Amino acid sequence: MLDLGLIALIGVLVLALAFDFTNGFHDGANAVATAVATKALPAKWAPPFSAFFNFMAFFIVGTAVADSVASIVNSMTVTTTLIFCALLSAITWNFLTWRIGLPSSSAHAIIGALIGAGIAAGGTMAVSWEKVGRAAVGIGASPIVAFSVAALVMALLAWMIRRKFVSENHPAFRGVQLLSAAALSFGHGANDAQKTIGVLGALLAGAGVMGVSLENGELTVPIWVSLACYLAIAAGTWSGGWRIIETMGLRITRLFPASGASANIGSCTAVFAATSLGIPISTTQAVVFSIVGAGVASGEGARWRTLGGIVLGWIVTMPATALLSFVLVKITLIDGPLPWIAIGVGMLAGLVWVIQAVRNGPGANDVAAEVSRESAES
Repeated sequence: MLDLGLIALIGVLVLALAFDFTNGFHDGANAVATAVATKALPAKWAPPFSAFFNFMAFFIVGTAVADSVASIVNSMTVTTTLIFCALLSAITWNFLTWRIGLPSSSAHAIIGALIGAGIAAGGTMAVSWEKVGRAAVGIGASPIVAFSVAALVMALLAWMIRRKFVSENHPAFRGVQLLSAAALSFGHGANDAQKTIGVLGALLAGAGVMGVSLENGELTVPIWVSLACYLAIAAGTWSGGWRIIETMGLRITRLFPASGASANIGSCTAVFAATSLGIPISTTQAVVFSIVGAGVASGEGARWRTLGGIVLGWIVTMPATALLSFVLVKITLIDGPLPWIAIGVGMLAGLVWVIQAVRNGPGANDVAAEVSRESAES
């Protein structure tokens, strides 16, 4: 006889890996956008390059960030349905923002979705506001750190360029970009894959799966959970995120090798600092503000209208995913099969739309051509 509970658990596990995939697909471009924009890395090689270093974090990084994410909702409130609704909300938001080329935050999306689902299932007391507050501090501080470090590094390099110690297009800057892009890809895998590990850990611990525990805010998961999450985010990164690369590399400011290297150093500093403290931050925020910091310090400034749209997207992400997951949980509480049929039809329609959007979206050749056009115009 079929065990419906086990089937549901496996289904949500697959959905969690799908969210991890969309995280890589959506956010993986962040780490290599500046290198592509300055031609330090050919566009067609950028996704596999970033994906490789995403996965390398599996062998080194622990689960401090996963501990924080797993504890956002009280373990007594976590159910398969709650995690399902939170993941579906975050995935929906990731693809909607990808479609319009808006580099939103997967961290904001999943944290907001967990909050909304938790409140719908158990009220405000079901949410660990201490963990949410800690994440909020990290989310607020990371762009400031990234901007400041990138601006300081760029100011130093600008001084060296003015004194003719080095040219702004010196080959060393391209080397630094590649190294820092590799480090940032590693940092993205280290911080973001752990978010999915945390969600899965909370789900499996609540289901009583052997080898999974969440005690005193410390998560223990078997190696297959971590391996699956790192493989999923790497696969998503490898599949490309060209709309986001266009926005990050070409729409915020004009980058050249020195400013691109400065931007990567700034974002690396923020991401690695947060990961070492076990704080789930937005790698997207770190990268965007490091690009702005480098652009301002280099004298190129920033395209503030584009930046304003990005910031607006960040502001609405958590409320939007919280509201969506809240509504989804409430729908699932309605008696009868109709709510689940409606959700299933919506998921199928969304999948068809995503496939069509991906097939019709820009690719490596389109981004490479635009980079060449921008270079020629400047």
